[in-house]
Amino acid sequence: MRKQTLKAFGQEVRYWRTEQHLSQEELASRCGFHRTYIGQIERGERNPSLLNILVLCRTLGVSLPEFFTRYESTVDTSL
Repeated sequence: MRKQTLKAFGQEVRYWRTEQHLSQEELASRCGFHRTYIGQIERGERNPSLLNILVLCRTLGVSLPEFFTRYESTVDTSL
């Protein structure tokens, strides 16, 4: 369950990143994160903190409600 949730979250980050035509390296630089951290998030290998989620959303120009509404539509909500 945890791995599936993290993978779904990572897919959302990837979706919004590619919508902005950003590479992982560009997004990481704008967020102040390391490039490998973005890759780990997108693969579902990392569980980002709330503060890092806020930074990601702000950098991607997406509100938390918008991000998580789309996330909810793609993940199994019975988790």
